[in-house]
Amino acid sequence: MRTFRKERFDAPTGFFHCEAAGLQWLGSAGGAPCVEVLDAGENHLLLDRLTETAPSRESALEFGAGLARTHDAGAPAFGSPPEGWTGPGYFGPTGDPLPMAYAEEPAWGAFYAEARLQPLLELPRAAHAFSEQTRRLIEAVNNRLLNGDFDDGDSPARIHGDLWNGNLMWTSGGATLIDSAAHGGHRETDLAFLALFGCPFLDRIVEGYEQVHGLQAGWRDRIPLHQLYPLMVHAILFGGRYAASTGAAARALLKL
Repeated sequence: MRTFRKERFDAPTGFFHCEAAGLQWLGSAGGAPCVEVLDAGENHLLLDRLTETAPSRESALEFGAGLARTHDAGAPAFGSPPEGWTGPGYFGPTGDPLPMAYAEEPAWGAFYAEARLQPLLELPRAAHAFSEQTRRLIEAVNNRLLNGDFDDGDSPARIHGDLWNGNLMWTSGGATLIDSAAHGGHRETDLAFLALFGCPFLDRIVEGYEQVHGLQAGWRDRIPLHQLYPLMVHAILFGGRYAASTGAAARALLKL
């Protein structure tokens, strides 16, 4: 078997074990294909090596249906960790991940505000990432989340949690999930991440998804809501235009 080894000799505690637990949790859902974990240690993760192929409309449709089944496998609560994992969570690149809190919230809005957006604002390295105006906009979004304005009654989904196009590998066995930040979340989050930097045949992915599980009305209008967290992470890690994009997303949400 050909293998792929990810390693970092000064990795944060539990970093690779956490990713392994997330990938195995997603893979056990019987939905979208997920890269196989062969071994995990404090400083490495050993995976089955995938061979990339060109994206196609057919594989996109199949992936969308599989992603819906993965989400439908569910989670105990919003913010819950992968099954069996009790350590810390992480989000971001292997070389510079940010802490990602888990939670056990019955309401998605409270989870998103208290375990995702607010902790980012409180990071010391975020002090210079956002203008005062942008911080006020994010705090206003948090208030609406805590008020339940965006809660829709959907149950916690088993989500990848970092599903931008770079974490979806197109292979002969189907589009395959890699590099997860898996947790119990909202199903719209993974779809919004796919839209963040563009994804081949996203329309077909959505079509396949809705063949298995219909999305709630207005979900496209809420894409900026689910993109706010990764935009904030990018602003903290990389600065530049991401801070402006964060402010624009927050401003759009307050108009909903």
